[in-house]
Amino acid sequence: MEVLNKVKLGEILDVVRGASLSGEYYSTEGDLVRLTLGNFNYPCGGFKENTSKADIYFTGPIRKEFILNKGDIITPLTEQVAGLLGETARIPESGKYIQSGDVGKVVPNEEKLDDSFAYYLLSSPSVKLQLGAAAQQTKIRHTSPDKIKDCIVWLPSLDYQKKAGFILNRINATISNNNAISSTLESLAKTIYDYWFLQFEFPNEEGKPYKSSGGKMVWNEELKREIPEGWEAKAIGTLLSKVPKTVSVLRDDYTKGNRYPIVDQSKDYICGYTNDETKVLHLESCIVFGDHTNIAKFVNFPFARGADGTQIIISNERNLDNYLLYMQIQSLPVIEQGYSRHYKFLKEQFVFIPSKEVNETFCEITKYITSEFRNITESNNKLVSLRDFLLPMLMNGQVKVNV
Repeated sequence: MEVLNKVKLGEILDVVRGASLSGEYYSTEGDLVRLTLGNFNYPCGGFKENTSKADIYFTGPIRKEFILNKGDIITPLTEQVAGLLGETARIPESGKYIQSGDVGKVVPNEEKLDDSFAYYLLSSPSVKLQLGAAAQQTKIRHTSPDKIKDCIVWLPSLDYQKKAGFILNRINATISNNNAISSTLESLAKTIYDYWFLQFEFPNEEGKPYKSSGGKMVWNEELKREIPEGWEAKAIGTLLSKVPKTVSVLRDDYTKGNRYPIVDQSKDYICGYTNDETKVLHLESCIVFGDHTNIAKFVNFPFARGADGTQIIISNERNLDNYLLYMQIQSLPVIEQGYSRHYKFLKEQFVFIPSKEVNETFCEITKYITSEFRNITESNNKLVSLRDFLLPMLMNGQVKVNV
């Protein structure tokens, strides 16, 4: 077993608080993005783009040291969601992100602490427990650079740190690669959808593009546009099947590494995991839509419903596949900037119902894509479980590493 040395984090790293940013310079456009707590992909870990706010840009004066570089480690100093303190993320791109006052920058002493090991050390159960105990006990809890540096850890040798960090980095790299594949497949599906259902260039009986080959178009009053002959339009509210009633999950269910993702649109889609079968929906496919967001998600894996505000939508129209309905929802216009597509608003919108042949052909094409979505989700769940199982043992030197 690896020999460990008891140290304070402040002996092996520094934590620097970000800049205080004036709201008068927040903007919906700009070159520099201000970091918020929404950039921490909790509880799955890592960095994510903040899609919950429109005014994420900052156009005011800012000192150079607050503009972060690729690979910089950040950690939250404020906890709006229980368990957030101690999370870490890496900046994905240099010269784009501004470190705000709610975010700390972690600077390891490279002679004592490996950079990758530092990234995982801060989010280890031991450190998170200490940060939670020392946090100011208000509705929104806070920590500080000094409180982080006061945490006690047991540190293995630098050589062991490098090997442990390498193993955990490989797992996270695989997760990131899976996510990139998923994004590419989604872009491919959107390209096909745009060509077939916005330009109406789906293959006709001769395999040629329908509209440009003279396919007949007719005016549809509900959609206020021409659509292919034989197609029709219906309000989304008339197409929906009822979903079996499910209970909302509790905070105790939001455990990393459990089998079933918890889907909650108000918390960026997948926000946790549970093993409670009584709360799981085993649907072949459906659409998840939040009352207070304009983002819908297509889901074709078992999941638990995370909040009452999360609507679950299933098409009961035989000529309108769930994935095709999802793509149409995604293409609905937002009436004005910042407007939330509430569920009532959504149900009143009209979508087209294609011919049986076109719907079935599109489903055959997208079947592979949606199957890969499911495989990637299941693979990432297993990788998250493995990473979270290994993390405390690697931090404590309990596992022999040979890499």
